[in-house]
Amino acid sequence: MDFTPTEEQEAARELAGRIFADLATHERLRAAGTGTDAELWKALCAAGLPGAVEETGLLGLVLLLEEQGRRTAQVPFAASCVYGILAVARHGTEEQRARLLPGLRDGTTVVTGAFPAPGTVTSRGADGGRLGGPVAPGGGGRLSGVVEWVPWLRDAGHVLVPDEDRALWLVRTEDAAAVEAVELTAPWAAARLVLDGTPGERLGGAGAHDDVLAAARTAFAGLQAGVCAGSLARAVEYTSVREQFGRPLSTHQAVQLRAADAHMDTEAIRVTAYEAAWRFDEGLDATGAALTAAWWASEAGKRVVHAGQHLHGGMGADLDHPVHRHFLWGRQLDAYLGCGTELLAELGDLLAEEDLS
Repeated sequence: MDFTPTEEQEAARELAGRIFADLATHERLRAAGTGTDAELWKALCAAGLPGAVEETGLLGLVLLLEEQGRRTAQVPFAASCVYGILAVARHGTEEQRARLLPGLRDGTTVVTGAFPAPGTVTSRGADGGRLGGPVAPGGGGRLSGVVEWVPWLRDAGHVLVPDEDRALWLVRTEDAAAVEAVELTAPWAAARLVLDGTPGERLGGAGAHDDVLAAARTAFAGLQAGVCAGSLARAVEYTSVREQFGRPLSTHQAVQLRAADAHMDTEAIRVTAYEAAWRFDEGLDATGAALTAAWWASEAGKRVVHAGQHLHGGMGADLDHPVHRHFLWGRQLDAYLGCGTELLAELGDLLAEEDLS
């Protein structure tokens, strides 16, 4: 394994870091409320960063999402890249790639994913009748069901929906029966998706669902690594200047130990996300590595954002303090795509299957 970024990946990360630092300020985030920062999204797209993911791969995306997480920047970067660019580039037909990728690259088209949605959506033939067999990639069908919340759905022109058979369907949000705004712990412009005989087009064949889910778990683990790094950086800065008993809080052993534990947890999230992304980009089986990264993002991420608030003392209880946003994002990512116990059970089943085979 070689996690050393290429020149292209490093250049993209540095550019993303500068844009997020300049535009994802506390004041702008507070003004955005629960919505997306349209100006920031335009700046990222103008810099060509969504389109760069095709070249830099999932590892490159993880590096970019770390920078987003450090600032808790409110843009659908992770969703549109993993459910849109990577999914279409890897599993779309030639016609789908030609039609969808240009808009995804320049940001005029945003895709999100209704993951996970096990058994909540059913698919039928384009005429409404039962499917006689698997639909070929690019073929049509009609979907019915409700997904209670989908992140960034209010910004998306398309949503990638798995049906009860784990087939993937690309649905235009304007065709949905309803898109009803909901509020999550983190401000992700989420909505409730209602489908009622809604037309969709098949994306990919057998194995596409598991491939996209592994990519999503890895990408959002990278986002969690950035959220945790940002929370810890704020805690270090605060405890270095806040004094108690005549000396900075950072000089107290208990504070140092808490911060050290948070640092090690953050590094564990980062390195497992890097491993999963590297395996994915190399064409190796990344299912187990993605589950491992997601488990660390859930369990360790939860500990880090709690520590970040704790190390801020009374200021950590201020809902308007920047560290509280890291706490909210960390807890949202803890539960997204499976919480720790669910992921551990799934990983155990996977290992058992490998032993039997």
